[in-house]
Amino acid sequence: MQVTETLSEGLKRAFTVVVPSTELESKQAARLKEVGSTLRLPGFRPGKVPLAIVRQRYGAAVKGEVLEQAVSDGVRDLLEERGLRPALQPKVDLVGGADASATADLEFKVEMEVLPEIAEPDLSDLSLTRLKATPDAATVDKALNDIAKRQRQFETIEEERPATTGDVLTVDFVGKRDGVAFDGGTAQDVNVELGAEGFIPGFAEQMEGMKVGEDRQITVTFPEDYSATELAGKEATFDITAKALKRPVDAAVDDELAKKIGFEGLDQVRELITKQVAEEYDQLSRLRIKRDLLDELAKKTDFPAPESMVEAEFAQIWARVEADRTAGELDDEDKDKDEDTLKADYRKIAERRVKLGLLLAEIGRSKNIVVTQDELARAIRAEALRYRGQEQAVFDFFTKNPQAAESLRGPIFENKVVDYLIELAKVEDKEVTPEELSDMPPADI
Repeated sequence: MQVTETLSEGLKRAFTVVVPSTELESKQAARLKEVGSTLRLPGFRPGKVPLAIVRQRYGAAVKGEVLEQAVSDGVRDLLEERGLRPALQPKVDLVGGADASATADLEFKVEMEVLPEIAEPDLSDLSLTRLKATPDAATVDKALNDIAKRQRQFETIEEERPATTGDVLTVDFVGKRDGVAFDGGTAQDVNVELGAEGFIPGFAEQMEGMKVGEDRQITVTFPEDYSATELAGKEATFDITAKALKRPVDAAVDDELAKKIGFEGLDQVRELITKQVAEEYDQLSRLRIKRDLLDELAKKTDFPAPESMVEAEFAQIWARVEADRTAGELDDEDKDKDEDTLKADYRKIAERRVKLGLLLAEIGRSKNIVVTQDELARAIRAEALRYRGQEQAVFDFFTKNPQAAESLRGPIFENKVVDYLIELAKVEDKEVTPEELSDMPPADI
């Protein structure tokens, strides 16, 4: 195999590789002989078919197989012999020798970007602040009140009066499009709380002032992102019949409420809520210190990022930005920016992510940080548990698709490297309010 370097510019590399025809012919002959040794054709004993007939029947297919393997082996040998670490899969273009009837040398071009040389940064000055918050009584009380509200009962209002905000109307309704009832638009004895968020904007609001026994037709427009696509963005009417007027009565926050939801008493519920809130605060605390760590590391990424990796990362980010813009959900700070400015900003974010990913990978490699099979198995089980009722199907999917399972390895590896760096850093704990902990600042770009 002859290799000629044709480009070495920054991180970009290009080579021309030539595999002599004599080497290809030798491999083809060996492969044809292997095929012939097991071939069965009428008129010949097994494994005794003349090589000329084997070549006539299978020569083209075998040559294609040999050429494909020669290219694969050539790229692998090129990378190993020159110690190259490609940023992404190298691009390979055939130049000559691919014609099945030809006996010419095989020539192909290999183009790639290589990973930059990354010197291990000085981490001796790494200093971080870990924000911590403690669940207070008000937070626990609010959670208990929310539980009581979900367990509320509805008390019938005997007084004959119009429904107003805060009341609950029990209604029957029939939804229609162009005068024809549509699937899923009919229901009986539905409790509608006036003033609360309805499943369609304007649905509950238009029932204010109705009395028991009254019929009313209202007109609404379904949201553009409504789950039933045939109704999304469409106008519809609803024929409403008011059957009862009620008021919501929240359950008392006491031991009886606790028993109703499966606990021995209120103290046990308080303890569980306190534990859950503390876990949420711990997760927020970790997100904050991880963000601060990445901001500090970003200052140490004084190496070039492979353009191909930046472009791939930017393409993913920009697809989400365009989806958010189409849905009218752009962040407030982005709404007034023109497209060129947005693209420039998000390309910087893409470059930051690529550089940080490379730096974390290099630190992990140099410190022999690895993801064990047990850790990967736990991640697969955790992923399966996210899909209630489909756990076994999800688990089987990852088991049968190793590449999908490997996609879980990256986040585990990153978190292990982050844990190592936080342990290495000088960390000062600072008690803050839950609101201060939740106020996540934007990442430094």
